[in-house]
Amino acid sequence: MRKSIHTKRQERLRAVLKAERKKAGLTQDQLTQRLGAYNTFVSKYERGERQIDVVEFIAVAEALGIEPAQLFKSVLAD
Repeated sequence: MRKSIHTKRQERLRAVLKAERKKAGLTQDQLTQRLGAYNTFVSKYERGERQIDVVEFIAVAEALGIEPAQLFKSVLAD
């Protein structure tokens, strides 16, 4: 398996997370504050400069007010 942040699945993940953040009416900074993360956390994963792990994914979903399993299904949908 190729380990890269530049795969179609990573692109889909980034697109879904960004769309859900905007749908929630949050800026990157506001979401970062909710997560208690460092300043560039959200912008880096949205731009594809870093991956998020499953624990971070769950935290992002919860900060957006979305059930993590439902958000995961959105990532898998085409």
